[in-house]
Amino acid sequence: MPELPDITVYLEALARSVAGQRLARVQLRSLFVLRTSRPPIETLVGREVVELRRMGKRIVIGFGDDLWLVLHLMVAGRLQWLPREGRAKPPAGKIVLALFEFESGTLVLTEAGTKKRAALHVIAGEAALAAHDPGGLEVMTASPEAFAQVLTAHNHTLKRALTDPHLFSGIGNAYSDEILQAARLSPVKLTSRLSAEEIERMHAAVRTTLETWTNRLRTEAGNGFPKKVTAFRPEMAVHGKFGQACPTCGTAVQRIRYAENETNYCPGCQTEGRILADRSLSRLLKNDWPRTVEAWETARGSGQKR
Repeated sequence: MPELPDITVYLEALARSVAGQRLARVQLRSLFVLRTSRPPIETLVGREVVELRRMGKRIVIGFGDDLWLVLHLMVAGRLQWLPREGRAKPPAGKIVLALFEFESGTLVLTEAGTKKRAALHVIAGEAALAAHDPGGLEVMTASPEAFAQVLTAHNHTLKRALTDPHLFSGIGNAYSDEILQAARLSPVKLTSRLSAEEIERMHAAVRTTLETWTNRLRTEAGNGFPKKVTAFRPEMAVHGKFGQACPTCGTAVQRIRYAENETNYCPGCQTEGRILADRSLSRLLKNDWPRTVEAWETARGSGQKR
């Protein structure tokens, strides 16, 4: 799912492409992508784009007369920009959910895969728009004191706290893994047990990680539109790197799998060498579950020999 760095770079590209332009035409290719009926999406046609903003992991496009288009890309939703002078054609097939034609080009909303979760909402009025805001703290501008207050307000694991949109804005599964590795803290450590020094490390890691990745993605996009929006990047330290060496200490990255997601972490940097219990596998293996890096390496080596 695109997170704060991805959404920020998308918005910067949209500002270069559609800010100040009027929407000429809307084509909906999916019956289910539009989740609102009033006001009709056709009311945006002919109106000028006057504002662009991020709301959590949502992209918000403001039109004249206090009308708003809210795009939630979810897991596989992506945006493409087709400049008019290039005469490029949109992708074919069911991947295309909607097209927004402007004076200088067409904004295309796509979604790969069979599970169509991306959503559009047309909102009238700032007050109605506010109802779509999860209300999480904007970490890039928050003071250390405000960050500490939100982080410790409820007793959650660090992973859950970081990814709760009602607590922190724009952080999801991928960047929370990177933040926790940078902070050298376990994803399952409870927020109530954090020391003042650990909270400071968390705040610094959040700011540094998100700023670093935003700059990296911004450089990659250049003056164009982002083309490689993905949660799995080779430069990441731990996210999506199960079994690979941590770039900081060389320990094999481990994971905790749950539902459709997984948490990746480095035992060497974050858990003092302990392997955290994977809910499904640890129940299956019981006493055979490796609890240290050494035991995991031994079990892995034995499996490879067999």
